[in-house]
Amino acid sequence: MATELKSALIVVDMQNDFADPSGSLYVRGADTVLRNVNREIRDAVDARKVVVYTQDWHPGATPHFAKDGGVWPVHCVAGSWGAQLHPELVIATAGRFVRKGVGGEDGYSGFSVRDAESGAVKRTELDDVLREAGVGSVVVVGLATDYCVKETVLDARRLGYAATVMRDCMAAVELKPNDGSRAIDDMVAAGAEVVVRG
Repeated sequence: MATELKSALIVVDMQNDFADPSGSLYVRGADTVLRNVNREIRDAVDARKVVVYTQDWHPGATPHFAKDGGVWPVHCVAGSWGAQLHPELVIATAGRFVRKGVGGEDGYSGFSVRDAESGAVKRTELDDVLREAGVGSVVVVGLATDYCVKETVLDARRLGYAATVMRDCMAAVELKPNDGSRAIDDMVAAGAEVVVRG
């Protein structure tokens, strides 16, 4: 008899720089997202699901930052207040943690990082963590819809995971108007299910 694959909750980048109004790259609506994400974490823990937290974890200088030729303000520098998970975020006792961008790469997806200059892509340990736990489907929540959530979902689909996105558990940066809704369309087009609990 085939072993039934498990489901995992991936909590994307619920860090101070994104989720706190004092953060350098605060995402509007993150306070509501935080409450809803905590609900999903509690439910996942009660259901004995795998819970994985991703974190941007950048060096102080990286082509990812505007000061070094990139797009973004300095954020989530390794070991800084901004890189820490929001203090009100529920941390599952058996939760796993995946840090990305540690070598100065663009670290949008929880599954992969891309060298900002060469374009070379490397895997993070997230896929291995999920495979070792027997996971076949993921629920993705966190920040931000149009970057790290979207790229994590798209990579999950490329890797063969069934993927669900909780619409009330994410918010968009929106460098351009409607980036959030376009990101949702992209995730749906890749085969992800977008749902709202209500």
